[in-house]
Order: sequence, then structure tokens, then C-alpha cells
Amino acid sequence: MTTPRNRVQQLDLVARLKSSYPELPDAPTPDLIDHDRFAAYTKTPHDVGGEPDAPLEFENKQYEIWEENTYVTCEVLGWRGIWLSEERRRMGNVDLGRTIYLGLPYYGRWLLAVVRVLVEKHHIGLSELAERMAEVKARYSGGLGGKSLEANPKFEGDPSGVKRNDHHLHAVGKGDPQVFAGQAGDPKFKVGDKVVVRELPVLLYTRTQEYVRGATGEIAKVSYESPAAEDETWDAPDQKPEWFYIVRFNLAELWHGYTGPGNDTLQTEIPERWLDSAR
Repeated sequence: MTTPRNRVQQLDLVARLKSSYPELPDAPTPDLIDHDRFAAYTKTPHDVGGEPDAPLEFENKQYEIWEENTYVTCEVLGWRGIWLSEERRRMGNVDLGRTIYLGLPYYGRWLLAVVRVLVEKHHIGLSELAERMAEVKARYSGGLGGKSLEANPKFEGDPSGVKRNDHHLHAVGKGDPQVFAGQAGDPKFKVGDKVVVRELPVLLYTRTQEYVRGATGEIAKVSYESPAAEDETWDAPDQKPEWFYIVRFNLAELWHGYTGPGNDTLQTEIPERWLDSAR
């Protein structure tokens, strides 16, 4: 049973997790927000390239059972055509706010993505899900005690009436992005062309990193045709495919104060809408 003390302790913890500029109040009036701060607030949290950070020791850690089960669940959702990878990335890795993105384990965010897609696509009601979570919590109130979690009741639903993602239906038997081949017309750029990355407004989702926007690079490869990530993630109909390119950047030109060799390069994949000719 939650006590008044429990509630105060939880609210104190929540207050510590709030993230904002210390010189600004919560929900600041419009005159307090300049363009740079607006862009910082709306930056997608997964785009962390180039941000200052403390060194972190990486180690090979065995996945826990719930992490493996989460991965399998997400693969099944993709296999069944409930979502595609860009949707999962947006809902599990991007459209969360910086606090959740940085504060939860990787597969914890994937679990939230499962919840959101199943609720948003009307496969389950949010109140129904809450009741089921309460039931499972009560069933294991004393801890697992060496037991493994089991589904209850156990049954296999009828998949014939489940609405599939449109992109999944188009790609059956062909694959993605092969399903879009021949639909984007002639590529605007060729290998060796100099290009500059456009500085488009970014809201909610993108796969074009902030640290390359405005930078000049060279086309290293003309890759494939597909809708841009900003469109594909929403599964909207009639999205026009475009060409994707591998773009090579010189690191000394990309990063201010870079001290490595002058011929160090970085390559990343960028859709055509983000590129202009540098000539």
C-alpha cells in the first residue's frame, strides 16, 4: 500500500529528473526563448554525436531474460507487419524526451515502443493494458522465487484480421528497400560530386545527424531508393521514394579544433532531400 511518505519521496525523485536550462522557469513565456534554445529543446535525443560527455567503460554484459524477450517481441511485431524499423526507432529511441531516453535501459525504451504502437494502432486499449499489468504484478507480488514469468491465459490469436503496416504489405516477397527500386527517377548526384547538407528544421524524427548539417562532403556511393526516414516512420500512404547516398566528410573540416590526421574521414548515409550541390 502506498503511503503519504512514499508519494512524497516519489514526487521528489521526479522533480530531480526534470531537465531545463537553469536560467529559465518551467513553461517559459515566448519572449524568453530564442532560436538556439528552441532548437536545443526540440532536438531529437538520439542525435548525440559531438555532444560533450564523460568517458564510459564499455563491457560485454550478458543480456537479461527480459531484454531477450523484448527483442524477440519487437522482431515478431516487425515480422507480422505491425510496424517497421523506423517506427520502432521513433517511438523507442527518439519520441520520448531526453530524460527518458538517457534514463532508461536500451530495451526498456523498446518496451515503451511496444506499448505505444499496440495502443496507437488499436491492438489493445490503454486501460486494458493497465489492468493486465496490475494483474501480473499481483500474481508475482511475492517475487519470482526462482520461477519464470508465464503468460496467463495462454492462447494464440487469429492474425487474419490484424491490420498490417502498408510498407510491410508492399515489401512482402521483395524486401525493403528493394520494393522501392525504380520509383525515385534518376539520382540527382553521382559519385565524386561535392554536396552540402541542408539545415532543414527538425521536429519529432530524423536520421540526419545535427553535426553534419551545413557541412560540405563528397558522394562516396549512390545507395538505394526509399522514402526518407522522416516520412517512412509514420507509415503514411503515397510517400515518394528518393535516393539515399553515402556521403564522405573530412573530419578536420567537420570538427572545430580537430587534431587528428588531415586525411581522416567519416561516412554517413543521407537522403537526397537533405543535400544540395556545393558547386
